[in-house]
Amino acid sequence: MNDLAISTVGLTKRYRRQLAVDGIDLAVPRGSVYGFLGPNGSGKTTTIRVLLGLTAATHGSVEILGQPMPGSLRRVLPHVGALVEGPAFYPFLSGEDNLRRLDAADRDAPGHTRHARVATALERVGLANASRKKVRAYSLGMKQRLGIAAALLTPRDLMVLDEPTNGLDPQGTREVRHLVSSLADDGTTVFVSSHLLAEIEQICTHIGVMRAGRLVAQGPLDEIAAAGGRRLHVVTPDPLQAVKVLDELGLPDAAADGDNVKVTAPATDAPRPEDVVAALVGAGVRVRGFTVGGDSLEDRFVALTGEGFEVVR
Repeated sequence: MNDLAISTVGLTKRYRRQLAVDGIDLAVPRGSVYGFLGPNGSGKTTTIRVLLGLTAATHGSVEILGQPMPGSLRRVLPHVGALVEGPAFYPFLSGEDNLRRLDAADRDAPGHTRHARVATALERVGLANASRKKVRAYSLGMKQRLGIAAALLTPRDLMVLDEPTNGLDPQGTREVRHLVSSLADDGTTVFVSSHLLAEIEQICTHIGVMRAGRLVAQGPLDEIAAAGGRRLHVVTPDPLQAVKVLDELGLPDAAADGDNVKVTAPATDAPRPEDVVAALVGAGVRVRGFTVGGDSLEDRFVALTGEGFEVVR
């Protein structure tokens, strides 16, 4: 499917008795920033390794940029940049020299423009001033950014980033977030594995949620977040009467706490907020306040996976 940068059908990976990835069907639209989420051990990194040809699938099919994998590996990989399980560099070489060696290993990269490519990549990730420093003196965050720079030495149609903000301070995290956004603005599809919900909310257009090797949700970010329904909050001196009215409207889970009455309305077939207010007022309930909100992204993930996620604000 030409409109998908990544497509899998029934992708399965088994290690002896352990089923690491269980029949997932990924659909990553071209030009999207796709957040690949799930608790530790849910199969995210294993999936990425299969996508990149680092390990073979047990069953199922994979297409990257419209080409079957791993059969088209040599044609596809020059168009894919990746950072998986942390970068590895020669510690006794500088950041610039490490990138030069990596660039020289690319048979399709012309040597006469190598200096410009390396300088541009370092500048883009904010390491220009540390380009001559030995990598053994780099912080974890600097090494992470150098790994992203290595993936950016040549233009890419697809970038695959496994926990790209791991070890970064808030400033470094913002830089990576801006970098991902700029890649998307240039038309690059970005597939990013992360457990930091605040980052995903700010940069991703689509998400997929993994649980115990299975893909339990996938689609546009706003649709996934909205699927949990709306939360209604009524402030009234008549809470018991309000609960009764809400129950008659088909919202039986309303709970009163003092003057506050809260209930979650289903995503579909729920009464409109204005109809709820009209019914309350019509029944003589004195409404002092009424708000409508959706489930937070964290709420949806907990509901989908049964586990909490690290939230950095």
